[in-house]
Amino acid sequence: MIPSVFERVVAFNNNRLPDMVSIKYKTMLANSFSFFRGTCHLFYEDLFDANQLPPAPLTWISGDLHLENFGSFKGDDHQVYFDLNDFDEAILAPANWELVRMMTSIFVAFDNLDLDEGEAFNLGQKYLHTYADTLKSGKAIAIDPRTAEGIVRKFLTNVEKRKKKDLLKRRTIKKKDRYYFIEEEGKSITLDKPLKTELATFINNWMKTSVYKGFDYTVTDSIFRIAGTGSIGVKRYLFLLRSAKENSKYLFLDMKQAFSSSITPFCTVNQPVWQNEAERAIAIKKRMQNVSPALLGTGIFRDEAFIIQQMQPSNDKIRFELIKDEYQDLNLVIEDMARLTASAQLRSSGRQGSAIADELIDYGENLELQKLLDYAKNYAKQVKSDFEQFQVDYEKNRQSGK
Repeated sequence: MIPSVFERVVAFNNNRLPDMVSIKYKTMLANSFSFFRGTCHLFYEDLFDANQLPPAPLTWISGDLHLENFGSFKGDDHQVYFDLNDFDEAILAPANWELVRMMTSIFVAFDNLDLDEGEAFNLGQKYLHTYADTLKSGKAIAIDPRTAEGIVRKFLTNVEKRKKKDLLKRRTIKKKDRYYFIEEEGKSITLDKPLKTELATFINNWMKTSVYKGFDYTVTDSIFRIAGTGSIGVKRYLFLLRSAKENSKYLFLDMKQAFSSSITPFCTVNQPVWQNEAERAIAIKKRMQNVSPALLGTGIFRDEAFIIQQMQPSNDKIRFELIKDEYQDLNLVIEDMARLTASAQLRSSGRQGSAIADELIDYGENLELQKLLDYAKNYAKQVKSDFEQFQVDYEKNRQSGK
């Protein structure tokens, strides 16, 4: 008997934290785009079974590319960038796997925003044409406040102006000259004292022994962090660190458990042997991004691998609901995302099995646009159908007490 969508989702999440998985399911029930974000494994299982895409060169892909996995972050060079920012599922795979997931997200997201299907299709075409043109140029680009245009420039300029004290004010409360995290429903959960102590010792030692050993920051508080959709269910902690030299200086550090890529069971391409899953995600991230986020590294806590980096606030993403009626802004954003997709592949070309730049240039010149668009458009309809069935089965299981 073929398992239902609900059964496939439950099976995938059975090694995650049960309480967090319950939150994940409720988040996925918000709309079909939230469901799409939380079911990357379904997308690649169906893509593998369908086997409908034309041949494509092998590239490094972020794996879970969609509209909300582009965002801003402060790089190691202290500049703010707009780029791909989620590499949990990163893997070596055919280049067009990244494209059809991204285009499917365009169709699904804009359907939720009640954007005309024809306009969504035009944006999908815009994404593919711009991606192909960037590949054909053979030159990777980067987007920062100096090079950005339109809504992305405004977005990055606002991010650049943001002060740490604003984040402190939003996330913490001050007691006797010390800041403590505030538990926020749906965003964070207070940790018990023994775990806090153990985590603080771990991070303080990590700071001393990592490439950032010159930093003079130590942990003042920690909390369990709930963020993203696909990531809900893994162990994730947020730390507040304070400078030993300047008491008014703080930074936020995110530490997220790393699982194997959900694409692995459906990708027959030989992969490099990584030390652990966190090393995989970080290595590919460094290859694909122009500049990596600040304080990026890995660590082993309680025999589990974690990705560690300076916190990227969850609201540092383009809010499409605010610009859905501004077609020029939509075009500019989609073009930027296409350029960044192609640039990440060019930047990481020729590494451990990925195609060299000449092969990618040739791929850009001969890209079969229509086949990719048709697959994405049709799969978006399946996502909507799967979401509706997930809603029904979730409610049945909830009422039965399972």
